[in-house]
Amino acid sequence: MTWAESLAPLRERNFRYYYASRVVNMMGNAMASVALAFAVLKITDDDPAALGFVLAAHSIPMALLLLWGGVIADRFPRNVVIQVSNIASAITQGLIAALVITGIAELWMLVVLSVVHGIVSAVSFPAMASIMPQLVPRGELQRSNALMSLARSALTILGPTLSALLVVGVGPGWALAVDASTWLVSAVLLGFVVLPERAPKEQEAGTIAELREGWTYFRRTTWLWVVVLGFGVLNAIHMGAWFTLGPARAKDTIGEQGWGLVLSAEAIGLLAMTLVMLRVPLQRPLLYGMLGISLLGVPILILGAHPHLAILMIATFVAGAGTEVFSMGWNLAMQEHVPDEMLSRAYSYDALGSFVAIPVGQIAFGPLAVAFGFTDVLVVSGIVYIVVCLLVLLSSSVRRLPRLVTAEVSTTSAPTP
Repeated sequence: MTWAESLAPLRERNFRYYYASRVVNMMGNAMASVALAFAVLKITDDDPAALGFVLAAHSIPMALLLLWGGVIADRFPRNVVIQVSNIASAITQGLIAALVITGIAELWMLVVLSVVHGIVSAVSFPAMASIMPQLVPRGELQRSNALMSLARSALTILGPTLSALLVVGVGPGWALAVDASTWLVSAVLLGFVVLPERAPKEQEAGTIAELREGWTYFRRTTWLWVVVLGFGVLNAIHMGAWFTLGPARAKDTIGEQGWGLVLSAEAIGLLAMTLVMLRVPLQRPLLYGMLGISLLGVPILILGAHPHLAILMIATFVAGAGTEVFSMGWNLAMQEHVPDEMLSRAYSYDALGSFVAIPVGQIAFGPLAVAFGFTDVLVVSGIVYIVVCLLVLLSSSVRRLPRLVTAEVSTTSAPTP
């Protein structure tokens, strides 16, 4: 496949505008985390606990309302749901920016606005996760997902640097103002995305009934709940062992600069595999995906047993590549096998399982390291991570799940309303 053929999804008008919208939006998001952190530290005299309050104010309502967001995204046009959410996000981020720039911001104000932004994110996330099959022909799903991952990876590297330059140059409030403007631009670009109208249902079910319908589908779809259950453990380990204990272990072994190089190697591996996924069809998406994500256990194990910088960089590069294989495989499995009218709710149950596990790992692994030592906890965590991935693959529904559509070179566009 040529590179021109790899870019075929961009010939689809709807995808082209959606892609532009998401690129702008992701740039703002990549900048916002750095800008918000420095804004909170500025108004609270460098109180690290205050930042935790602001971040929790966003993540808690998001986790609590994700299932409701899935119902909304399956009930209304997803492009409209995302567009309205982006406008609401532009308002909340704009208010935070204005408060910081004018110097009247107080911690409680940022907490309240972060709660509102978390609610908006709960509504928009399932819609963004499930809109892709409505934008491109089925045969273009892998390439369109790869293009989205490519932009995300590049902006994850560039965004924080640009944000830091803005924070130093003009202050965190103006960096947040730039983020607010990206939400608004993103909403405008989404106005050019026109999706086919959905067939009206004979009888509109209530929210509780639709949640129950989503749960019934989730528990009856074996490959879906098995992978989500496995990731409840995997995410707790990854966030606890790698992101919570990792920096402290690195500081005493490979150093802060070495830790930065290790994380950069992972990002480069992810980016490199994204380029491969643009051109190489992925068959058996969950088999290769779970094998790929199991590679994340290797650097955790090495960090505990033998934290050598060069070895760790090689391991994280490979693990980053494996992460992209899983990300691609999971999206293809969901987008090809889950009915469109159920897709947002399926993604919301998936996300809920992930978000609930993350704080568990963040809270639990510190005390575990104090009780048993960093070395033992990290080594056991790496081994358990790999074992859990292999246990998920014991399910034949996971192991044998096929691609429903073979990637083909697209020379024509799907009908655009």
